[in-house]
Amino acid sequence: MAESVLDFPSLKLVPKTDAPQSAKDFKTDQEVRWCPGCGDYAILAAVQSFLPELGLARENIVFVSGIGCSSRFPYYMNTYGMHSIHGRAPAIATGLATSRQDLSVWVVTGDGDALSIGGNHLIHALRRNVNLKILLFNNRIYGLTKGQYSPTSELGKITKSTPLGSLDYPFNPVSLALGAEATFVARTIDSDRKHLTQVLRAAAEHEGTALVEIYQNCNIFNDGAWDPLKDSERRDDFTIRLEHGKPIVFGANGGKGVARMPNGTVQVVDVASVGLNNLLVHDAHADDPGVAFALSRLSDPVRLNNTAIGVFREVRRASYDTLMSEQIDSEIAKKGAGDLAALLAGNDTWAID
Repeated sequence: MAESVLDFPSLKLVPKTDAPQSAKDFKTDQEVRWCPGCGDYAILAAVQSFLPELGLARENIVFVSGIGCSSRFPYYMNTYGMHSIHGRAPAIATGLATSRQDLSVWVVTGDGDALSIGGNHLIHALRRNVNLKILLFNNRIYGLTKGQYSPTSELGKITKSTPLGSLDYPFNPVSLALGAEATFVARTIDSDRKHLTQVLRAAAEHEGTALVEIYQNCNIFNDGAWDPLKDSERRDDFTIRLEHGKPIVFGANGGKGVARMPNGTVQVVDVASVGLNNLLVHDAHADDPGVAFALSRLSDPVRLNNTAIGVFREVRRASYDTLMSEQIDSEIAKKGAGDLAALLAGNDTWAID
């Protein structure tokens, strides 16, 4: 085992196993039924390969999903899991995480599931800082229902439900999460296995809610949605790789960077013109999420130039489930264990003849 569960603060209460594990241990006997070439296959393989690092018994890991192509994920993980209700996976996972701190709880959702019908559930899970790891697969389309525009589809998107072009301005999931005061927010890409695994590892280490947006390709209904970030000839000029404590430099020859302007905004600049010392140094641990939010807004939603990936924010704040457990223990210490029957028949009930 490369690392023990004790190295992961958010998993400190989850029992570990001494048995050696591999990716094979997390694969089920179910046929994986996504369209050939779907980006979900790459994400599934990365998660199955990464989980053995945690050193957790499979019965102490739970994947909860909503509805959508990504939500078939629990079928393919040899752990506990639930294919739940449309948009409600964060709510169900919250109940599980707060009542069973001995479990590592993961949510798998999509841009439609999480940001449309599930929008309120998502932002409140982030706000509360429940000990959940939320993987948001973003392909900018409704794939399961065959190609309608989603909350992340770009303005003017022509789909079956918007034949004249979408009039909706899209959500930016990272901006949304930062605005909800999420303590861990990251973005990665399905086809970049190394980066995806690094981000998953950082999310697992975090105590509280970790949201990871994963750019994922739907090759049937929205093929090529993220091509500028995947094309070997263009991706270095389009992608900003955030690394904590390092100046933000990108471009094929490191010729571009990000600097903070006198008005407080951040902008892409020419490194040779401004000098390396004047570039913004990425601080993922800053208490104020303002700069992280500004970095999330650099990308043009159509052209995708200046798209930042990596960990935008990672700050420490007590998780909701820890605070709730401490609150209950304190109350029991002062007043003793409660009486459920007395509560159900208490002063706020009445009988009708």
